[in-house]
Amino acid sequence: MKYQMREKMFALGDDYWIETDDGRPAFKVDGKALSVRKTLVLETPGGDEVLTIQRKILSIRPTMEIDRDGRRVAAVTKALLTPLGDRFSVEVGNNGDMEAKGDIVDHEYAIERGGETVAEVSKRWFHMRDTYGIEIGEGQDDALLLAVTVCIDQMSHDVAG
Repeated sequence: MKYQMREKMFALGDDYWIETDDGRPAFKVDGKALSVRKTLVLETPGGDEVLTIQRKILSIRPTMEIDRDGRRVAAVTKALLTPLGDRFSVEVGNNGDMEAKGDIVDHEYAIERGGETVAEVSKRWFHMRDTYGIEIGEGQDDALLLAVTVCIDQMSHDVAG
């Protein structure tokens, strides 16, 4: 399944849509303006909360946590400087940790689990300026991988991140 996302820096409190590759709304990313921590909520088009994303306040490296129904399902952490390009680790626990690597800032990277690509992020699928795509492999948790992509986008554009 392919999704599209607009590339732009979102201010806290901004809302935006993740769409299917043919332009249908798939998930809304709701930025919570009054939150103490940077909080984003991934919702269905009908407004049902799927995942909550929050920046972890006290951590050595920039980290965002993803919760489902009040339980942490993943933590996305920006790696320290790496010689082979940008890298993020995704701690998922029993479901197998993942790693995002490639040209993160230019939205040309892969998310891998156990050496196999589970999602790919690229600008080359869309001819619209400031749009990039996320292709998720069959049988994967689309919402979780989209939330991981949102975390990576937030941290790679954050001055503090």
